[in-house]
Amino acid sequence: MLAGLLALAVAAAFAGAAVYVSVAEQPARLRLDDRALLLQEWQPSYKRGAAMQASIAIVACILGVIAWWQTGTLAHLIGAILIILPWPWTLIVMMPTNRLLEAMDAAVANPQARSLIVKWGNFHLVRVALGVLAVLAFAGSA
Repeated sequence: MLAGLLALAVAAAFAGAAVYVSVAEQPARLRLDDRALLLQEWQPSYKRGAAMQASIAIVACILGVIAWWQTGTLAHLIGAILIILPWPWTLIVMMPTNRLLEAMDAAVANPQARSLIVKWGNFHLVRVALGVLAVLAFAGSA
């Protein structure tokens, strides 16, 4: 039971961070000029956020699998799968855009930066949805 509650709490932290990025940080960064958008905001923010959310997803997934193993409740397994799905989504779908943005020299104005960050933000909405769905699955098993 404890593993399931912890999985719910950790998945909620993931979902909360993802929602924050999409409803607060992304709109705020898009108000910046193109150079600040990339150099002062997206590049350092992405490095910090990726490490944080990746580790949170792993912990929530492991806790969800433990809870499923202990209780046999399918909702725990579904939550565990949903919370880890942002990993392949990021690696397969988002990574090409991430790599382009990471490789840009922010000291030089790049007309592609803004459109790529808008694209990145749209991709990020899938991470939000997966996080919220994982929370709902874990909450349904509590």
